Amino acid sequence: MEFIRLINVLKQYDKGAVTALNNINLSIDRGSFVSIIGPSGSGKSTLLNMLGALDSPDSGHVIINGIDLASQKDLSDFRRHEIGFVFQLHNLLPNLTVQENVEIPLMDAKMSEKDKHRRALLFIEAVGLLDKKNQKPNKLSGGERQRVAIARSLVNFPSIILADEPTGALDTKTGAKVLDVLRFVHQTINATLIIVTHDHDVARLADRTIEIRDGQVINDYYNR
Repeated sequence: MEFIRLINVLKQYDKGAVTALNNINLSIDRGSFVSIIGPSGSGKSTLLNMLGALDSPDSGHVIINGIDLASQKDLSDFRRHEIGFVFQLHNLLPNLTVQENVEIPLMDAKMSEKDKHRRALLFIEAVGLLDKKNQKPNKLSGGERQRVAIARSLVNFPSIILADEPTGALDTKTGAKVLDVLRFVHQTINATLIIVTHDHDVARLADRTIEIRDGQVINDYYNR
């Protein structure tokens, strides 16, 4: 079932001198796993920002679950409830423990503190770090910090998980573990998972690959 739709999305920078997205049209089904690939500067990260309501098109429409994002007065509220972000730089707060970092998205949630703790621990366990819940980020490896970031991005049960080069700073073995966690949680909560990557091996793990070049979709295919 169509869940995300982009209609003639145009995004330019430097007063029109740079076209990041050139009238892109896309449809993505609910619960699917999609990879977006392309060279540096191709527009793939800009596309991810559109899907995550971090940026707005100059023209065209981004529609998620029937909602045109241009009609939303509070995009930060939309992001908080619908989107889970996983970036290459995990941006964990160094003075907080693993559990406290994961609980950050729940700060404004209408939940008891006990329920917040329970929810955070659920996802910390899902990423295999329950024994590290009281550790600070500087005591963790790069792969462990990325897994904490994944737990934090999922604690609100988002309908969409957006991951921008989630394995880019990791070695092959650690990157594979992080991808396994992403796929496991994506299947568990039936979220739509979209990964931006330059790595074709990572892209092939997705159900569908969208290739971007010069702000346009040049290839769109299913991997199985």
